[in-house]
Amino acid sequence: MAKRGRCTGSLRFSKTSGRCVSEKNSFAHHPCLGTPAWFSYAGLRRRKSTVGEDVETLKRRLPLLDYLRQHNWTGHPASRSEFVGLCPLHEETRPSFYVNTRKDVFYCHGCGRGGDLIRFVQLSRGLSFRQSLACLDPEIAPEVDSSAVLKEAATFYQQQLDRRLEALDYLHRRGVHDVALLRELGIGYAPGGALRRYLTAQGYSFDVLRRLGLINARGADALYQRIMFPLRQGEHIVNLYGRSIGSAFAHRFLPGSKGGLYAWEKVRNCSEVILVEGLFDYTVLRQAGFSNVTCSLGTHLNDTQFGQLCEGQRTVYVTFDVDENQSGQQAAEQLAQRLVVRDISARHVLLPEGHDPNSFFVQGGNAHQFQSLLEAAQP
Repeated sequence: MAKRGRCTGSLRFSKTSGRCVSEKNSFAHHPCLGTPAWFSYAGLRRRKSTVGEDVETLKRRLPLLDYLRQHNWTGHPASRSEFVGLCPLHEETRPSFYVNTRKDVFYCHGCGRGGDLIRFVQLSRGLSFRQSLACLDPEIAPEVDSSAVLKEAATFYQQQLDRRLEALDYLHRRGVHDVALLRELGIGYAPGGALRRYLTAQGYSFDVLRRLGLINARGADALYQRIMFPLRQGEHIVNLYGRSIGSAFAHRFLPGSKGGLYAWEKVRNCSEVILVEGLFDYTVLRQAGFSNVTCSLGTHLNDTQFGQLCEGQRTVYVTFDVDENQSGQQAAEQLAQRLVVRDISARHVLLPEGHDPNSFFVQGGNAHQFQSLLEAAQP
């Protein structure tokens, strides 16, 4: 990274040295940040003290390479302090995206863009500088009741469900038909194209909707053609889960924590709990009359979810998918072992091969047969 101060020409990033070098031009600017060379974060903090967080401290706390790896970027060592991989900002087949760990900056020789962690968030998410800070550290974000916004979004999705035949047809194919249960769980549908207009009419700004992940950088709905489930902690909605009914990636959450076990408040005092991994598994079991069900939203429980299972004495019937690659069975066995260490009785429910609870019922299974599987569950 170039030192602060004016340069005699424009700057470019040198692949060989990793330094910004001078070229002739009529003005000085910093190519990594897209801002004048005399710009400094310290100056920005003096001018806008309401940002609150020290930017340099934020970057030290979260190095660029760590952030990229958290978002599934794969880089290979190019030198002692550089990694190279495919650019996450544009499509390419030949790696040209370099990360300098000593200077904590990146530069892509394919698209010509570069900068630090905050600049990468700006470019990859289409955010302003201030929005990028809020994305990296929510404490910097403008105060807003996120739960209230998510509640309004969930209300909108619920209103769409009865109006969309494609959504109702999908639910029918997944074996979900109990209207009262749909209402109880707040299940809805995201058609795409109208949520932003609905929420802005409620007084919520573009920045708030963008930060919560409800709309994308272009202002379009981030969730579309998805069956929607609100995820609650107590009385508050903390996230939304969307299951695609089309060709898009099947599972989608908004940014942030998915919270604890689904509907945990209903079962926390039960001496026996059925644990499933998917929300459609949960829904068909509730529909079949099993009230002591909860869902982990995947096979890997977070600390909150695991801690909830370990509250008090109970038996947990782990009912994960029986996958061809054995991943569900392995996850169930690992979880059972962890629970036993905490003196929680765990039993592994063995579904027919290739099934999850949802497909078990869709393909003709009934409550009596599932009860038999519970009774046959092994430690």
